[in-house]
Amino acid sequence: MKKTIITVVGKDTVGIIAKVCTYLADNQINILDISQTIVQGYFNMMMIVDTNHTSKDFGLIVEELNQLGVRKKKFLTRCTESREYIKAYAEMRIT
Repeated sequence: MKKTIITVVGKDTVGIIAKVCTYLADNQINILDISQTIVQGYFNMMMIVDTNHTSKDFGLIVEELNQLGVRKKKFLTRCTESREYIKAYAEMRIT
């Protein structure tokens, strides 16, 4: 099992979970654990996923997840490969 931690943060809007989960399912990435909360209108979700069965490398997954939020400037993602402690950040302003 190759675990990755995905954190999604942004202004609460309809469809954030759906977009991220659809991407994961389309790429054979299994959700092992998930937690989400909304604080004063801001959405925060943390997932632990298994990337063992995807054909995409970590860098491409990070880039594509970041693009999900960047396209509409709705949310940003942060991914950490739990074994290697590799971090990737999306730079964008949340309004």
